[in-house]
Amino acid sequence: MADSTAPSPRATSNRSTTPHSSGFSDFISSGWAERVDAEVVPREQAAFAAARRERLSQLHVGQRLILPAGSAKVRSNDTDYPFRAHSTFAHVTGWGSDVVAGSVLVMEPTASGHDATLYFRPAAGRDTNEFYANPDVGEFWTGPRPSLANVATDLGVATAPLADFDAVLDRVDASTLIVRDADRDVTDQVDGRRLLAADSEALEHDGDDELSRNLSELRLVKDSYEVAEMRGAVDATQMGFNDVVADLPNIVEHTRGERLVEGTFNRRARAEGNTVGYDTIAASGPHACVLHWTRNDGPVKPGDLILIDAGIELDSYYTADITRTLPISGTFTEVQRRVYDAVLEAADAAFAIVRPGIKFRDIHAEAMRVIAEKTAEWGLLPVSAEESLEADKQFHRRYMVHGTSHHLGIDVHDCAAARRDMYLDGVLEPGMVFTIEPGLYFQPDDITVPEEYRGIGVRIEDDILVTEDGAENLSVNIPRTADAVEAWIARS
Repeated sequence: MADSTAPSPRATSNRSTTPHSSGFSDFISSGWAERVDAEVVPREQAAFAAARRERLSQLHVGQRLILPAGSAKVRSNDTDYPFRAHSTFAHVTGWGSDVVAGSVLVMEPTASGHDATLYFRPAAGRDTNEFYANPDVGEFWTGPRPSLANVATDLGVATAPLADFDAVLDRVDASTLIVRDADRDVTDQVDGRRLLAADSEALEHDGDDELSRNLSELRLVKDSYEVAEMRGAVDATQMGFNDVVADLPNIVEHTRGERLVEGTFNRRARAEGNTVGYDTIAASGPHACVLHWTRNDGPVKPGDLILIDAGIELDSYYTADITRTLPISGTFTEVQRRVYDAVLEAADAAFAIVRPGIKFRDIHAEAMRVIAEKTAEWGLLPVSAEESLEADKQFHRRYMVHGTSHHLGIDVHDCAAARRDMYLDGVLEPGMVFTIEPGLYFQPDDITVPEEYRGIGVRIEDDILVTEDGAENLSVNIPRTADAVEAWIARS
């Protein structure tokens, strides 16, 4: 039977033409071949997800944990944005782009740890009218849904109908924890019951915050499955960059060539993975000085540079995050190459120190040393490079206001809720994956720099894996020196 507690479909009744007669209902509900589920074997990620749940269980002994996948979000009336499950849910279940919206993972405390159950709304049965009349979940509208048994085998976790989640809510007490930002409706229901259980007018969220922090910190060191997915995401992203370079003649011809860059890359993302890991930045000319330029509505003109910051997210949700800055005409000018080589030197210097045992923030400091030296050498700073690097100066940061690195994985900015002493002040360990992405950005109206620099923005970003004795640049095969970039464009 379909979930009787589920909300009614959002399709507007004033345009529904579905027949309501019993004769039609009887006819459309009959005459179907018996459906036999295809054989399912556990996906590779299932064992890794089980290990993650075990580590989480050890951190929250005796506490009920509720991790929602989230619900579909309305884009316009009854049209939704493409659904993506909350990253914490995906990480501890192993369910990726095929997740059913509205699902909830519950880890129920036991004497020996936790029992995990995945609640989701299964397929609407042919004994209801939902399979043809409900455009939110009906098979005629959205395709078949997986069965409870199939998902249980696929993910290696117990499953139950979403309607049974009401019984979990009835057991909620003050010690129950929830990932608060995953599903607002579920969080509100849990909060209401926790208030009743606590017999209080206020509710502290410290426990929820601790849960989110622990879930973030579990992702700081990637397991072997995650590392393999990161390699796959980088490989797919390299294909996307190659597509863009090959399409440069068409891109230059269009009045909104940045949009063509975005579209060309997104086409590859949909072909090789789930989608893009974040909105593609296709920033040509002075737009490259806008760090998060995602409007992508400008022309791509020969003689300018174009900064492309893009990554492909696989069906597992793991994403790359790579930036390359290209001379649109195929050749850097003298000044463009000077800026480009300075950024590359900063990136290479930062990469050279990466090894287990150093602090994460040391990477940024090393890149900033080079940025300070180069901007001082060009006469852009009011003091020497050494003075500018002092904590109360930092004048070189005018030309690079962002950080050099962030963790990367199932989120493009992964592990965001981790504590500072585990993140910025954390010590590198083998299995960590992060970006190194220095840049120089000379705004078109910045009169502190010579006119020849104004409007030039350069960023070079690579995805780095910490190994047992150093580091590996996962994206090194995407051309990154000035000579290699020019040869790349020439070949295409």
